[in-house]
Amino acid sequence: MTGQSTEAARLRQLLEAPEFIIMPCCFDGISAKLIQQCGYSLTFMSGFAVSAARLGLPDTGLISYAEMLDQGRNICSAVDIPVIGDGDTGYGNTVNVKRTVHGYIQAGFAGIMIEDQRSPKRCGHTIGKEVVDREEALLRLRAVIEARDEARDRGEDVVIVARTDARDTHGLSEAIERAKLFVDIGADIIFIESPVSEQEMHRICVEVGGCQMANIVEYGKTPVLPPESLKEIGYKIAAYPLTLLSSAVYAMRDALHCIREGKMPGRILDFTELQAVVGFPEYDETLRRLEGKE
Repeated sequence: MTGQSTEAARLRQLLEAPEFIIMPCCFDGISAKLIQQCGYSLTFMSGFAVSAARLGLPDTGLISYAEMLDQGRNICSAVDIPVIGDGDTGYGNTVNVKRTVHGYIQAGFAGIMIEDQRSPKRCGHTIGKEVVDREEALLRLRAVIEARDEARDRGEDVVIVARTDARDTHGLSEAIERAKLFVDIGADIIFIESPVSEQEMHRICVEVGGCQMANIVEYGKTPVLPPESLKEIGYKIAAYPLTLLSSAVYAMRDALHCIREGKMPGRILDFTELQAVVGFPEYDETLRRLEGKE
């Protein structure tokens, strides 16, 4: 079993276990490492956060497949927990979608999310979204499943997250109908973006079934509920796509203000602790062992 298929298997075990999954989302190697070091069992590479951190640009389809793939390799290499990758719309037609899935598998992702937005896509909690028609959305997902089946023939695997943004463009009923079809086709995790009330969230979990993921965007469209409430409603996973990015931007901006005023930021890691976070102790221990200096 390859390392990638092992991670996919671990992710499937998490989905089958009774525990609710809290999934902070990452955007680079250090954010992924922190998630693992804090004891979380799973993370997700957020497209919004990667576009912001890598390019300093909004999540409006400006970041490319190659850039996302490169960031994903770094993230998957940095941690030993399963990582789900944001595959956006698949970066083209159905053949491109298959290439995207295969590329993400080779990068080390345990899972991939593909959505039904029209390209160029944008963050699900912003204005101006458009989705493809239902038939095209299903063709896109079938391409993902075909790529997964081809990977399985090679002894690899990937968990499929199927996302629909139809709630905002066509109403909740259309989003639910699409989600039901996603379950029937074979998606592992279902993600209906931006329900606007607890009532809508209940309806999604009751009518669609399957493994549901809630997207918790602070100050976004969806109610920010505690994990216990999400589990009670029927969700299996709570994703926090922007919490780390938003916290980091807030802290960096505060630190920059302090520097301008000639002050040390109030909340800052000790240098020794920072070295430990990024892995200096492990590096030095390995170096001593290899050079026979232990």
